[in-house]
Amino acid sequence: MSVLAETQPKTPRSRFSKALSRWVTGLPLRLVIIIIAFIWTLPTIGLLISSFRTPADIQSSGWWTALLHPFQAAQWTIQNYATVFTEGDMGTAFLNSFLVTVPSVVIPITIAAFAAYAFAWLQFPGRSFLFALVIGLMVVPLQMSLIPMLRVYTMLDLNGTFLGVWLAHTGFGLPLAVYLLHGYISSLPKEIIESAQIDGASPMTTFTSLVLPLSVPAIASFAIFQFLWVWNDLLVALVFLGTSRDTAVVTANLARLIGDRGQDWHILTAGAFVTMIVPLIIFFSLQRYFVRGLTAGSVKG
Repeated sequence: MSVLAETQPKTPRSRFSKALSRWVTGLPLRLVIIIIAFIWTLPTIGLLISSFRTPADIQSSGWWTALLHPFQAAQWTIQNYATVFTEGDMGTAFLNSFLVTVPSVVIPITIAAFAAYAFAWLQFPGRSFLFALVIGLMVVPLQMSLIPMLRVYTMLDLNGTFLGVWLAHTGFGLPLAVYLLHGYISSLPKEIIESAQIDGASPMTTFTSLVLPLSVPAIASFAIFQFLWVWNDLLVALVFLGTSRDTAVVTANLARLIGDRGQDWHILTAGAFVTMIVPLIIFFSLQRYFVRGLTAGSVKG
């Protein structure tokens, strides 16, 4: 009888009760996730609402007061966005940000991919020491190296040039890039590398034909990190590029728009969402690789 009972198909009522039981069991976890997500996005919601409010309303009341009368047209305006696009040379700033960001992502990824492959699969003297030295550079504060680098750039006439900021972001991003890519590349099956060596493939052929295509998730993960870091960077851009209209990036351009004392910060609310467009496109385009690239290599075997 027990065997027959187990083989009998479940009725719709039993399937419904089982699904309801699972939903009730997971309800506390869902509520916690919803609360955390709400708290996390609340500042962004306030920033978005403030970007459509007039400067007088922003200075006189909190953004949540706009929700009390959401259909009152007098409290909403798009002038903040118009100011960002018309008075801030935002087109030139966007172009400069692309000219800074794209090479600052491609160069460290290219160097780090070769380095991570060498540290993972090639045998050479001092490999462990050099890898530990590279990873140890991750703990060096960026601010400590700005003044020495600025002096070197001044002597080499690199200050105020895109090449100088490319080299700066490459140096700052390489340790993390090597760390992430090494964790992924070292977790690749050993049999793949050995079979390529048996077939007579050189290390360069093995890297370009096997390792590099298999490492796309890790490369995409670091590309997202590096793109967001460089695109949103203000400190490095101010130090090595300055605030000239010809070379100012988006963040430096926004800093100039809000005034010396930050009195026009209503423009910052609109400008923040304008600058978020490109990073959001990059993130959602590569998000399918993001988690896979970060978690791969964490567990071997």
